[in-house]
Amino acid sequence: MNQGKKCNVVYSTDPNFENNYNDMDDPDTIETYNQNIRIWLDRRGGGKILTVIKGLKGPAAELELLGKELKKRCAVGGSVKDNTILIQGNHRDKILSILTEKGIKAKKAGG
Repeated sequence: MNQGKKCNVVYSTDPNFENNYNDMDDPDTIETYNQNIRIWLDRRGGGKILTVIKGLKGPAAELELLGKELKKRCAVGGSVKDNTILIQGNHRDKILSILTEKGIKAKKAGG
């Protein structure tokens, strides 16, 4: 059985039934629609500020590439964890313009 995938078929009486679990793979690219992407600021210990991009859907490899590009274009460090991209410093405006340029809808959130 395919682990980590949901399957709604419990039993079928159809003698020609074929199991198509592989057709339900994650999309190859980050969706540019139907996402609720928010760009937050998070203040960490020592007064350090992080720009946090939440709500991204897509394969982990694509999120890693997007995170790498954002870090490079903002000239700072950061990481990608649990469908969230963390960028060091306050770069909300620049990240919003980069995501908009890529056709990904995003909004600023928080204060």
